[in-house]
Amino acid sequence: MTPSDVLIEAFDRLPAIASRAVQGLTVDELAWRPDAEANTIAWLVWHTARGQDVQIADLAASEQIWTADGWVESFALPFAPGEMGYGQDPAAVGDVRVEAELLIGYLEAVTLRTRGYLDDLDAASYDDVVDEAWEPPVTAGARLVSILGDCSQHLGQASYVRGLFDRR
Repeated sequence: MTPSDVLIEAFDRLPAIASRAVQGLTVDELAWRPDAEANTIAWLVWHTARGQDVQIADLAASEQIWTADGWVESFALPFAPGEMGYGQDPAAVGDVRVEAELLIGYLEAVTLRTRGYLDDLDAASYDDVVDEAWEPPVTAGARLVSILGDCSQHLGQASYVRGLFDRR
């Protein structure tokens, strides 16, 4: 397997994890919180897709799926189009109220674009420096692992909140 093959395998698993977290839930249930300031399943899945979309678009020097393919209009969230959830307060987290199918559709579209980016990435490109603001500078390979780690953590959190919801 090439580095791209390994990452494709890992990114391709994300929509299935998210699907299990949202399966059979209504908009109200997706917005349920274990406490008043906790993240919701809906927000966690949306933020996972947005984070992947923003960062892969940056690496690929392409437009985000969010705006290019009309997802921003489909979600109709009360945020600026560039919002991705980073640093949002509990009130904003609660504003992500959408159907499960929309969440999964967006994550699947983002994952498909990520797959296309990785299919076209040659082995030498993993060493390209993409961010010099850090010491050591961040390479494309390190950024991809970081994106995957963030996505995995957030979907793990969504799965955990789903378990709390089911047992409440």
